[in-house]
Amino acid sequence: MSISGRPTEQATMGGLEISSLNLTPPTYAISTMAATLLIWWFWNALNWVWLRPKRLERRLKEQGLRGNSYRPLVGDIRDMVKMTKEAKSKSMDPHSNDIAPRVVPYIVHTIAKYGNNSFMWLGPRPRVFILDPDKFKEIATKVYEFQKPETSPLFKLLASGFANYDGDKWAKHRKIVSPAFNVEKLKSCNDFVSKLDSLVSSSNGSCELDVWPLVQNVSSDVLARAGFGSSYEEGRKVFELQREMLQHTMTLFKFAFIPGYRFLPTRTNRRMKAIDKEIRKSLLGIINRRLKAIKAGEPTNNDLLGILLESNYKESEKSSGGGMSLREVVEEVKLFYLAGQEANAELLVWTLLLLSKHLDWQEKAREEVFKVFGNEKPDYDRLSQLKIVSMILQESLRLYPPVVMFSRYLRKDTKLGDLTIPAGVELVVPVSMLHQAKEFWGDDAGEFKPERFSEGVSKATKGKLSYLPFGWGPRLCIGQNFGLLEAKVAVSMILQRFSIEFSPAYAHAPSFIITLQPERGAHLILHKL
Repeated sequence: MSISGRPTEQATMGGLEISSLNLTPPTYAISTMAATLLIWWFWNALNWVWLRPKRLERRLKEQGLRGNSYRPLVGDIRDMVKMTKEAKSKSMDPHSNDIAPRVVPYIVHTIAKYGNNSFMWLGPRPRVFILDPDKFKEIATKVYEFQKPETSPLFKLLASGFANYDGDKWAKHRKIVSPAFNVEKLKSCNDFVSKLDSLVSSSNGSCELDVWPLVQNVSSDVLARAGFGSSYEEGRKVFELQREMLQHTMTLFKFAFIPGYRFLPTRTNRRMKAIDKEIRKSLLGIINRRLKAIKAGEPTNNDLLGILLESNYKESEKSSGGGMSLREVVEEVKLFYLAGQEANAELLVWTLLLLSKHLDWQEKAREEVFKVFGNEKPDYDRLSQLKIVSMILQESLRLYPPVVMFSRYLRKDTKLGDLTIPAGVELVVPVSMLHQAKEFWGDDAGEFKPERFSEGVSKATKGKLSYLPFGWGPRLCIGQNFGLLEAKVAVSMILQRFSIEFSPAYAHAPSFIITLQPERGAHLILHKL
């Protein structure tokens, strides 16, 4: 109180008088705002690092799911990285097909420790494992509820496209892209076989070599020709850049959970952004030339890019927002490149390795190829007659699926079978384990037995959804027929000219690098017939 008896005009802040702090009203407002922001940031950080994960852990365990207790920020990542490094430090038994302990060792470890109803921690996010085919069927069917997990924007530089979208955007893009994958004719593998022929002939009829780089090159060439027609040389350059980006992407996985890491000017981050810029420039040049031709009324080239652009052009004319933007078209082309090249190359290389170890099936396949085609170049009209080759490819995909696991993310609480999965949980289907589960495939699940598929996939799986090399449901891989056609042609042409023998130099090291690759190459011995 003043001497005059009137109250002193002073405000308080946290029990302290503003006048005593000499704060003017504007300074007081700024201080209050800063304090509010600090409290807000602290609360959100605490919620993200600790409160939310512990809440999710409690809800999962209440439903009988088991896993390690949550460790702040890192979760199980340190153990996972250590176990993966240890698994990759040595090769497998060359005659074993049990790839899961090498490619997803921590998943195998967790399920062995806690059972099928278990989970692990990828940083502060829990991953629940799904090995029940009925549950996966529900996940694959309800594409609007079970969505793709968010990934680092750096990973999206590698490829985005419709396979990584959800909801209406996914549906729109898939509709536009689909016609491009109905191409019935692919360019042949003549260059690949000619290269092999040259190498074998120069070595007196027999040659030992690593076929993996050659298989990657032929896959790139086939996709570039099928995708870009006369512009395929430019397409091959994009492949080379994407391969480099793929290697950089793998080095970033260990840092993916660190907030803001993508903004650091590291050498890898800078190089990935430079590659992305170069790829976009190349693709935009090709696409712009094609768009001008389409708008001028010129006939569309019978390749994937031409069909994609024509489909998008027609969709754009239907409504103002019906088509894709130029940037989105570029993303679809990048996805086609990455997914097509990697999956197709891997299907062929694992099939050749399996045939080199199972000479009885190699001879059966060769007899069938000669019966259908003789010495003539395989044509697409008769590929459907290759029953044995188809069985071999299906078994190869079972033992060595290109994608060893699928994941989905929940943005709201969702019922799944007898479980209620809370929002913020990621669901993981370990395909490589499901494909060799004895409860679905019998005691010989780890053995190469193409006869399983003699009556088709449905009979082989006994009606259970335990075979997922291309996924299932509405999100079934759009390029599966494309890839199987290419593999049939390549296998047929190779079997017509060579016998394949397993090389003692081969080191069996399947590795999950986006897709399943032979980390230490694929050494085979080829004999000219």
